[in-house]
Amino acid sequence: MKDTWMEIIKFSVPALLVLAAAYIVMKNFMESQMNNSKANLKIANAKIITPLRLQAYERLVLFMERITPENLLVRVYTPGMTSQQFHIELLKIIRNEFEHNMSQQLYVSDEAWETIKSAKESVLRLINTIASSEKGRESAQEFSRLALEAYNNVDSNPTENAILLLKKEINDQIF
Repeated sequence: MKDTWMEIIKFSVPALLVLAAAYIVMKNFMESQMNNSKANLKIANAKIITPLRLQAYERLVLFMERITPENLLVRVYTPGMTSQQFHIELLKIIRNEFEHNMSQQLYVSDEAWETIKSAKESVLRLINTIASSEKGRESAQEFSRLALEAYNNVDSNPTENAILLLKKEINDQIF
């Protein structure tokens, strides 16, 4: 009986060792294949996402440029507008442009998106402040002049700061 057990052990131990070695080799192979698949998927995703991200940054920079008072006021002003019409049109354009670009937040950092929203709110606040002042009610031209003066006297230019952050982010992530 002792010899039978010895015979079983002689064949079982090497078989178990071969089985364990095969398991380890297969496990490592499968992990390697899984890592390669993940890496290939990331590369494929990057080929798709990178152009979308670049486009998002471009669109948000353009949005910031378009709502900068020196660009916005000139673009929106129409001769014969009252200051009230001008005020309403400015607000409408900023909000429409923002809504048009809302989906771009998917491709930028939370910090960048918050900076974009803050810059937009700063411009809206500036326009509303001018509209509520006595001098801002005189004419659309006077409104425009006052808005430009107020914007140029701000310590920290919100749209310019947002553009700088967007540029920094895209350079850090892409290049």
